[in-house]
Amino acid sequence: MTIKELAQELEMSTTTVSRVLTGQGKKYRISEKTAQRVREVASKVDFAPNQIARNLRLQKTNTIGLIIPNISNPFFANLARTVEEGLRKRGKMVLLCDTKDDTSLEKEAIELLLARKVDGLLIAPIGEKWEHLKNNVDIPLVLIDRYFENNDFAYVTTDNYQGAYDATSFLIAKGHQNIACIQGLVNTSPNKNRIRGFIQALDDHDISQQDRFILGTDYSAENGYESTRSLLQKATRPTAIFALNNQIALGAMKAINEARLNIPEDISLISFDEQYYFELLSPPLSAVKQPMEGIGKTAVATLFDLLEGKKVTSSKLIPSLIERASVRNISKS
Repeated sequence: MTIKELAQELEMSTTTVSRVLTGQGKKYRISEKTAQRVREVASKVDFAPNQIARNLRLQKTNTIGLIIPNISNPFFANLARTVEEGLRKRGKMVLLCDTKDDTSLEKEAIELLLARKVDGLLIAPIGEKWEHLKNNVDIPLVLIDRYFENNDFAYVTTDNYQGAYDATSFLIAKGHQNIACIQGLVNTSPNKNRIRGFIQALDDHDISQQDRFILGTDYSAENGYESTRSLLQKATRPTAIFALNNQIALGAMKAINEARLNIPEDISLISFDEQYYFELLSPPLSAVKQPMEGIGKTAVATLFDLLEGKKVTSSKLIPSLIERASVRNISKS
């Protein structure tokens, strides 16, 4: 049965029936008695509105595209969950794409989602190139976690500079000066800002250039493992390692364990990115905790503001430092 046929059955206008079935009865002052009759008859004849036709008429699909770099990374998996929950509460569904940190796959994902007529996009972009976003996306767009300098894309992220600065200052307060930093993708905004915070903390505490190491290529456990093996082979190995994400930290732990060294007795370790299992490790791992729930909720709220034609501002949320047993105080040694 079509809505027109249902309206004829009820001897009402299609507009009245449509407003009741879409929950807009009170808005248009349709009496509860009338609304109840519409619902009863619709239920009796097993009427279901044609959502596709309605979406085409209203020029919206109630779907949002979410593009992330790596779903196997717990950070992005948790981020996707938070975003999905926030959008579902607002009546939107998510179409999720994993780009595997590949710009060509990111471009394909954008084309696919635009072809699906999503109402908006949330994207954690790959690197420094953003022209394909500027030139091809003509719907509301919010960058999440990663962003670009010197453009007008709205974004929601962690204050990565502050988080790295606090973690490095924490290591220094524990007596560490020979500190290594294992970085992720060099050309991403989180990595650049974390490196900037790391270096600034060392500079502010007058730690010389020769007592700092920065190495690494991506956000993988393999990078953490290989980089740590390289650090442990140095004549003067670092007393502490700052891993710039959770996967790097796990790779570093593996390399340290294989070398039959102990954390934190032989070398201290701290991670940027808190994960629920960090407190279950032996020893429990110190970490910078990103405000995951806040990032997801703020990104969803920002996107909805854009969908409603409102002006928006970008957001940097403050992370927190969690101190656990993986960092040794060597100032007392």
